[in-house]
Amino acid sequence: MTSVASAAAQLPAVSHADEAAAPGFIQISSHLDGFMQTGTPKESARTEEFGTSTRRCQRAVQILTVPSRMIAKEAPCCPCCGRTMEKNGKASIALRHLPLGMERARIEVSRPRWACRECRGTLTEEVPFRAPGQRITLPLLTFVYDLLALGQTLKAVSLTAGLNRNVVKKIDKARLSGLYMEEDGDKERKLRKPACYLGADEFKLYNCRRWATVIIDLKMGHVLWLAYFKKKQVVYDLCDFVGEEWMSKVEAIACDMNADFERAFLKRHPRLDVVYDHFHLVKNFNEKVICKVIKDKQARLKDEGDADAARALKHSTYILMSCADTSKRKERDVRAGKVVLRGSALFGKQEATQKGGSRQRYKDLIAQNELLAACDIAGEMLSRAYGLQAAEAHARCDGADSGGLPGNERQALR
Repeated sequence: MTSVASAAAQLPAVSHADEAAAPGFIQISSHLDGFMQTGTPKESARTEEFGTSTRRCQRAVQILTVPSRMIAKEAPCCPCCGRTMEKNGKASIALRHLPLGMERARIEVSRPRWACRECRGTLTEEVPFRAPGQRITLPLLTFVYDLLALGQTLKAVSLTAGLNRNVVKKIDKARLSGLYMEEDGDKERKLRKPACYLGADEFKLYNCRRWATVIIDLKMGHVLWLAYFKKKQVVYDLCDFVGEEWMSKVEAIACDMNADFERAFLKRHPRLDVVYDHFHLVKNFNEKVICKVIKDKQARLKDEGDADAARALKHSTYILMSCADTSKRKERDVRAGKVVLRGSALFGKQEATQKGGSRQRYKDLIAQNELLAACDIAGEMLSRAYGLQAAEAHARCDGADSGGLPGNERQALR
């Protein structure tokens, strides 16, 4: 897990030991360079949203406002003519600071303004402990960095730090860009480290009304690319963004049987190896082979007038899809009397235990149907093939050539 070094720890401690402490407050070092408190903190309250879009939850939070000013410095020189500037009033700015539990903290800083009598230029002094581009302090920025590095969501960080979700999102984007992006000679940003193996998949958004595509580094697990649609253009945009040199280090891409991703990668980089992941391959085999075989067999038996045999195939899809380990585990649960559904007197539900007999029914189905037996062998060999290491697979294939394996297993390994 990557962590960001605390910027506040690098700042010199500012001592206020010579000032009188206000009653009811703990006087500690602020670790804010150039900060000086000028009065007693004031408390106020406001209402914030802590719920979701479907379930609203508003509550009042306390806000602690600390009045302060910048430590006096010498008058700066005019950046235009170089003459010494004179004071020209003050300008205040409010900065969010580290929260005290669920109580928000805010610092109101009075900054001196300077004016040049020669060229009429003005200058407002910058706050040294202000985070660049944000109205928050450096310690709060470091606090947000650490929370994000721990894997917390944007909403959780926004509620903890007392910042808007869009502000946290902008900070997280800058943090990730600093960790994984760099600028080349033409000042164009690109990914810092190349990836050997990529993984691409799509997922549903907004109750299936929209799709998104994610491309990750399979070795590190980092998200490299995210787009709000599932088209070839997603792959083209990634290739254009990272460049030819970065893509030359990629050896293979793992994806499902979506032809768009495969064609897009091979069109730009024909040397890439396309690998179908185990989950989608087994899922398609179960849905498009086993389910289709069972439906065709049921229809054929009904046409032949064998209603009893067709009825025996009902509710057999899951039994044929389950692996041997799952069936054995369920049989153990049956012997142990495992409860799979708790009873409820309020809703009139009876307690249900794990039902047995699935293993015996599986054997009966395989023994009575040659086509289902062939599908079962193919599915078992498919699972075994993904469990083999590359060297072991080559060794077994060499043994298969010499006649050391049965014909069906030899064909499955091929």
